[in-house]
Amino acid sequence: MYIISLRYLQTVTSPDPVDAGGLEAGFSSAKKQILLTLKRQGSVSLGDLATGLAISKMATLKHLSALEGKGLVERSSRAGGRGRPRAFFALTRNASTLFPEAYTHMTLSALRFIEEKLGRDAVVRLLEQRAQEVLDANRGRMPDGGLKEKVGELVKIRDEGGYMAELGHSGKNVIEMMEHNCPIMAVAETYPEACGVERELFQKLLRADVETSHRVVAGDPVCRFLIRHRRGTSD
Repeated sequence: MYIISLRYLQTVTSPDPVDAGGLEAGFSSAKKQILLTLKRQGSVSLGDLATGLAISKMATLKHLSALEGKGLVERSSRAGGRGRPRAFFALTRNASTLFPEAYTHMTLSALRFIEEKLGRDAVVRLLEQRAQEVLDANRGRMPDGGLKEKVGELVKIRDEGGYMAELGHSGKNVIEMMEHNCPIMAVAETYPEACGVERELFQKLLRADVETSHRVVAGDPVCRFLIRHRRGTSD
């Protein structure tokens, strides 16, 4: 039974490709771009969405109205100086099902079963074991260059896993990585240790210090990681 349960855990803290499912089914390229933009940026004005799509506001509004009709997008109005208020759009809670969730139900069932039979420490050990497998599988992908290049490769790995990762601000002493989707959010809500395991994974993969400043599971709109050279080292 424990072996079967461990198989369910293959997606936990995993950068393996995850099928985006709902986004690939029944949506035009314009609608998918709108949904991804709103997922990354939160509330966005009609004008900015139209600019990003390189189509007219009227055509963009047609796509948005269709998404509103499906209960995936909601609109609000904000004062915009002279003239009528500006229209802004954001995803609804219903839209969360469109983005990777990493077999959440099966994973949670397996983890709860293991916790019941072996205790919570066993769950943490399993999470750490899976993280070690991910580390071993991806260590060879890390470039020999500087820390920024390594973080860039980590962004690719995480993006492949459905985390919608991107490289943020890069300064002299810190590099920012952001993740706009959390495929293991339901797991992290029940077992917050999963977030710590992921941070440790990053540190080992990058051989750098990683600080988590924002977490989706804590109610933030994005998971934000601040990555710094380990003390006494530099690239």
